[in-house]
Parts: sequence; structure tokens; C-alpha cells
Amino acid sequence: MSGLRKAPGVWAALFTALLLVVGLSPAGAQGTPAARRAVAADQVLTWTAGDDITKYTSAPATAVAGKATVVFENSRATGNTTGMPHTLTFDVSDPEYNHDVPLNILANPADDQGGRHTAEVTLTPGRYLYHCTIPGHGQMQGILTVTDGGGGDTTAPETAAKVDGDRNTDGAYIGMATVTLTATDAGSGVDRVEYALADGAWQPYTTAFMVHELGSHTVRYRATDKAGNTAAEKSVTFAVAAPPTDDKAPPETSATVTGETDADGAYVGMATVTVSASDTGSGVASIEYALADGAAWQPYAGPVMVHEPGAHRVRYRAADRAGNTAAEKTAAFTVVAPPVRDRTPPTTGVEVSGAKNSDGAYLDSAKVTVSASDTESGVEKIEYSLDEGPYLAYSAPVVVDRVGRHTVAYRASDKAGNTSPAARTAFTVAEGGGVPAPHCPEHDERLTVIVGTVDSGVPNRVARNRCTVGELIEDEKDWSSTALFLKHVDGVLAKLVAEGLIDQREQKRIRTAARQSGIGAPGQHTGYRDLFDGTRTSFDKWQQVGGGSFALNADGSMTSGTSKDGLGMLWFAQRTYEDFSLKLRWRDDAPGTGNANSGVFVRFPWVHDHPEEPRPEWVAIKYGHEVQVLDRPDGDMYKTGSVYGFDRVGLAGAGVTPKGTWNDYEIRVVGQHYSVLRNGVLINEFDNTGGQVFAPPRSDDPGTDGRRFDAGYIGLQVHSATDVISYRDIRIKEL
Repeated sequence: MSGLRKAPGVWAALFTALLLVVGLSPAGAQGTPAARRAVAADQVLTWTAGDDITKYTSAPATAVAGKATVVFENSRATGNTTGMPHTLTFDVSDPEYNHDVPLNILANPADDQGGRHTAEVTLTPGRYLYHCTIPGHGQMQGILTVTDGGGGDTTAPETAAKVDGDRNTDGAYIGMATVTLTATDAGSGVDRVEYALADGAWQPYTTAFMVHELGSHTVRYRATDKAGNTAAEKSVTFAVAAPPTDDKAPPETSATVTGETDADGAYVGMATVTVSASDTGSGVASIEYALADGAAWQPYAGPVMVHEPGAHRVRYRAADRAGNTAAEKTAAFTVVAPPVRDRTPPTTGVEVSGAKNSDGAYLDSAKVTVSASDTESGVEKIEYSLDEGPYLAYSAPVVVDRVGRHTVAYRASDKAGNTSPAARTAFTVAEGGGVPAPHCPEHDERLTVIVGTVDSGVPNRVARNRCTVGELIEDEKDWSSTALFLKHVDGVLAKLVAEGLIDQREQKRIRTAARQSGIGAPGQHTGYRDLFDGTRTSFDKWQQVGGGSFALNADGSMTSGTSKDGLGMLWFAQRTYEDFSLKLRWRDDAPGTGNANSGVFVRFPWVHDHPEEPRPEWVAIKYGHEVQVLDRPDGDMYKTGSVYGFDRVGLAGAGVTPKGTWNDYEIRVVGQHYSVLRNGVLINEFDNTGGQVFAPPRSDDPGTDGRRFDAGYIGLQVHSATDVISYRDIRIKEL
């Protein structure tokens, strides 16, 4: 549900919720000095972060098993000058690492802890993988190695090596040798086994490996247990001899050089050298290359990339298993530095002009002028988006004359392909007497033309009469037959084609959506009735109970949480509804970066003088169903479209629109079957069959009553003063 706990700030609420999930205590809860001393653990491990998104500013590498106080500080004192949030998250999904501490701390300089948070944990021997979960900060990660603090495992693993293969009379392995390593540990268990060829680098051992190269070899090996004890290095030495053969011919070798070349044939930025060898006798045993004359030979394992500008000579050769070595060959080429590219996007600006009233709203219309400049490759194009619509080419100032709140997003691209981040400007157009408000049959500002519930995919553009295509379709009118509705749609579309607003392909798509919508079919005759149409008269038909408040706005919407804090509900007390289709529009207007928490209540009983629940605002929570509105990616598990306490859905069903964007909601209830559509997409279906009629409530938690009502009232939840959400165009059709 929305609303059982409140915190002083969004970050504090998120931090507390994260710690409660993993069973930890937030530092803010340790009020007294005595309490703080009680929380103090045997050791303190401190991570710090700043503006850098590639690494933590500081982090511990080792710790001792047992209790520890984890300190995560991301503050101005640790170098955070931008207010950027970071997390300290212990990964519990990778089986290679310990997964018994699901720590997840979010910190930023503006939170109620000043960016410094603590948590008490218990560490066990082994390794913990930690990282930052903020998108784009994936390079911030590391490993904490925990050893036994005493009285535990202090003995390193036992290791052994075995070499297998056919051997000649001298004891050398013929053609190849297979090396198998083993390690055992009776204490904490083996964590990893490593090996190295001769003086080469250590590499992880996962399975037996083969050595084909002729000559003497030394394999070094070691193992480490989960308590951090590493066994002393051991080694095994053996020789590989060529199999008996009459092969006297060396391998055939060749090399190719690939990459982007300039007019002179030089490779731009990088050249890739690929060496190949074949031998029809005993087979290729090894390929080697050297990057310059006199340079040491190196084993060839794959294509070699050469980045350094200048002339290069890559030498190469190969040997077969009979000991024949091919003559050295050379691949010569030149690498040049790539030309300096324009990597800076254009600079953009915007100016909104027009006459204003005393509230700062533009009278009748506003003229939006977008500008862009680029001192390198030059501006290629400018684009703009009106009210979250699709981006359109900008060639001249845009005049916006539809009354209401508007947002214009704009961006520009240069001739090198760099596109500036989208910037936005918002403004309000008010009636000034010069340009009257458009008289449209319906209100529909969705991005695409949706007929009934069928999305045509055609942009919902504004026609010359300043009504949108969707408003002219009139799909919510009471049509007596499908034929009559389609005749009306055909007439509207013909005029729009003549005006050049839509083309014939889009005309066909809208016509198809109208036919598939089923509007006018038997059983679909009843139109929608307004419960809230933006007027004071319709707003006054709703009643507020509990905390919080809703306020009527000049643009015909109403907004919650703006004047009074607390959990409450605005409900339509005029009548109950049985089977219905409820349509409305909502917009997340929460301040800052948080997301609003709200919901739509349906089928709840009369809220006053209830025999079992004295709080009116809780009657809907405990005896109805709440269809959740919450686009926040974390926090409460019930997201937008969920039936709270009964049926949970994620945020992937119909996508998540940006904050400040209107969303269309349809809640369809037939019998005990609930359907929820967001922006025309079905995101949830729920059958209310699990509860008993008139069962007593089991707790104050929402969604636990399980009652099944056949009819009830409609309500809107207000969660708190920070959960600011707006509603408009609330209408209902009885089914």
C-alpha cells in the first residue's frame, strides 16, 4: 500500500527501507550515546566516495571475521561537490563470493545523515564482492577479503600435481602432456587454485590443461582457502618430445593486416595482424611473433592489435610437432593517428515570449524560439517535442495557443553526429480573451491516437481547430451502432487528410483501430459519465477524509499533498458502482528526484460510522481494493497497476513515462475480474476469488481483509505532502 511509513526526506526513507530489508539498523535510530556504544562492533570498515563514478575514494581490502561496523560516507568532506548519490552494495548473487551480508546503503551529501551512514554486520571468512548500483557507476567495485580472526582455520590447503601422457624411453611426454592439479582443505574449504607456466603470470585453474610445445617445462601451482591461507608454491617439471615421424617439412605461414586505411594506405588508429599456419605432416605445434626487429618472440594466441603511430615490422614463424621451424617472415605496415574528431555537441537555448498576466501565464499564446550553435563541425539539425510528444524538425518559432500547462523539450545535432542532451522549458497559456479556448468534443492529449483501447500508433496531432485527432474521434460518446461510429470516423479522417494533418497510411491505421475497438457494438451503447471534469461544481461532489488534501487547479486538474500532510482519501460519495470501466489521467508531480505514491480505490463501502473501522480513510484500504500508482523502481514491491496486497506487477508492462507526464488509466471491473490498462496497454488482470465474503480483518495491514464486494464507491489516495500527484478527466461507464 501506499502509506504506512513516512520519513523526513526521500533519501532518508530509502536508506531506512534498504536497511530494514536486510535486517540492519540505520545510524539515525541510535539516539543516545549509550545506544551508540552498544552498536559499536569489534572493527570499523570505512568506504568513502566523491564525484568520481569510476572508483570509491577509499575502501578497505581486508577484514577479520566477526562483527564489524560498516561506515559509508559520500559527503562534501570526502570530495562530493555535485550532490551525486552512490551506493555501497554487497553482491549476494555471485556464487564465487560470500553472500551472507545483503548490505545496500544509499548516501548523498543532501540526505538527513549528511552523506555518512553506518550499519552493523557480521562477516565470515572468504571474499565479499561490493559495487555501486547507480546506473553508469558500474566501475565502482572491489573485493573485501575476510580472514579468520583467531582460533579458526590457519592451515593452508594441501596441493598436488599430476602429469599424464605417453612417454618415450627418456621419460619425455610424446607430443603433449596433460597437467592436473588438486587441492584439499579440511578447514574453511578451498577458495581458488592458480598456476603459472615457467615465470609467467598466475592464472586461475579450472580444469586439466595440455602442454604441446616441445622442450622442458615447469608448471608452478598454489591454492588459497576461504580463510585467506595460501599454500606454499610448488612446481612440477617435465619435457615434451616430438613424436617419431618422417616429417621434414616446416609449416606454411602467412599474415594479413586489416583495419581502416587512409588515402596513402596507412592504417588509421590501429592495425590488426592475423597470423596463420598449417602443416600437413605432424601438425602445427606453435606460432610465434615479435613486434619489431630484435624484439623477443612471443607465443601467438590470436590477432595482434598495433595502436602506436609509425612504421612497424611484425615478424612471425611457426614450428611443427616434428621439430621443424618455418623461416621467419615479416608483415610491414604503417599506423597513423586518427584525425581529431568533433566530440562536443551543440549548445542550445530557448526563449519563450508573449504577453503575460499577473500570474506569469502567457495570454492566448506563447512563441517558443529555439537556438543552437556549434563552433566545430556546425549544426546539422534542431528538434523539439511539445508536451512529451515525438521530436519534430524545428525550422521556425513554435506558437503554442492551447490553454494549459505545456513543456517543450529541445535538442540539436552537429554534422559529426553529436547530439546535445534534451533541455526543457515549461510555461502556462491562459485565456486572455483574444483567443478563446478550443471547443473540443472530448479531452484527449495522449501521444498517439487510441480508439477505445486500440492504439493506432499514429501521433495524436493538433488539428487546425486546435483539437487533437483523438478528441475529434469521440470514442467515448454513446454510439448506437458500430456502423454509425465508423461513418463518423471516416468523415473526420477525410477532413484531416485534406488538411494534410495525416496521410493515407495513417488514415487506414486509425480506421482499422476504430473497427477493432468494438465501439457501438451490442452491449457497448452506454457512454462515459464525468465524475470530475475540472470544474468547481464537479470537484465539490468529492469528499476528503483523513489526512492530506486535494486542490483544484486552473487547468482543470486537481493535485494532492500540497497543503496538508498525512494519509487520507478523496472519494466520490454520490453513489456506488457495480461493473464499470473507470477512466482517468494521472501525473507524477513529486518534488525532487523521488516518485509519488498514490492509488485508486474501488468497490469500498460507506466510509463513515463503519462498525469495525472508526477511521474513514482506512475503510477503503481494508474493505476495498487499491489499484496502485507508484513508478518508483525501489521501495514498495507493489508498483503501478498492482492490486495492493493481492496482485503484484512490475514496471515493465507498459513502460514508465517521465515524471510530469500525463498517464491514461483504465480500471475495468466485471464481476470479480479486474483489468488495469496504462496508456492503452493491459498491464494487469486479477480475479478476486481468494477471500471470504464478510470475513473479519486480520490486521491493520492493507489488502488482508479479502472481502468480495459486488459494488462500492470510488476514491483517490493522498499519501503525504511529498507524494504530490495530479488527476484529471475522471469518468466512468457502467458495464
